[in-house]
Amino acid sequence: VPPERSNLAGVRHILLVLSGKGGVGKSTISTELALSLRHSGKKVGILDVDLCGPSIPRMFRVQDNDVHQCDSGWVPVFVDQDKSISLMSIGFLLEKPDDAVVWRGPKKNALIKQFVTDVAWGDLDFLIVDTPPGTSDEHISTVEALRPYKPLGAILVTTPQAMSVGDVRRELTFCKKTGLRVLGIVENMSGFVCPHCSECTNIFSKGGGEELAKHAGVPFLGCVPLDPQLSQSLEEGRDFIQEFPKSSAFPALTRIAQQILDGTSQRSS
Repeated sequence: VPPERSNLAGVRHILLVLSGKGGVGKSTISTELALSLRHSGKKVGILDVDLCGPSIPRMFRVQDNDVHQCDSGWVPVFVDQDKSISLMSIGFLLEKPDDAVVWRGPKKNALIKQFVTDVAWGDLDFLIVDTPPGTSDEHISTVEALRPYKPLGAILVTTPQAMSVGDVRRELTFCKKTGLRVLGIVENMSGFVCPHCSECTNIFSKGGGEELAKHAGVPFLGCVPLDPQLSQSLEEGRDFIQEFPKSSAFPALTRIAQQILDGTSQRSS
């Protein structure tokens, strides 16, 4: 299929969220970034290619939704009435929520290709691709499948500790090798804001992400604090979408989203 007739023809910018490590909050950052971009009036899709740990459907409380077919492929699941955020995830395709995806590489790669070509996104300002940990098969398949559509680039997520930063350094090498532009690094779980006194405590040390960005010569997009109230709202399935603007992570993510928006307007001008 020539790209101009594809399901991604109406998608203006594709962003990948990567990290060399699991548990640094890629899905949370993908979700919060989508909400921040929506706050700026953008239409956003999230493609969850984490096949073994698809957490995006649950974050938006739509894990029980089914994916329907239309003439041009799969219809993504909409999160809200005004259809400003749409999602696609293997989580919607599993018979039972506890099913494990016990697949070898080729089958995973085939599904990723299908996710890239067969989801009818319609018109989107941004498609955020949430990836599994590491620099595995799935990453290579995702980058290869998206290459014809010229993705804007990757956002790398790290936590402040040296261990995490080391793993993310490998991800930078991966981006270089696959020719994926690095839009910048986000340091997630950067400090904990006490709900009682609002003081920020650095649980994990601080500044690793910023150091790495400086060292690698890529932009540092900002630090996102741990907000226990926000985590709790996600855990309890409360309306995370409504609670997000009140969280201590919100200003940091608004700034990150703004930098991405500024970057896209510079590129298109």
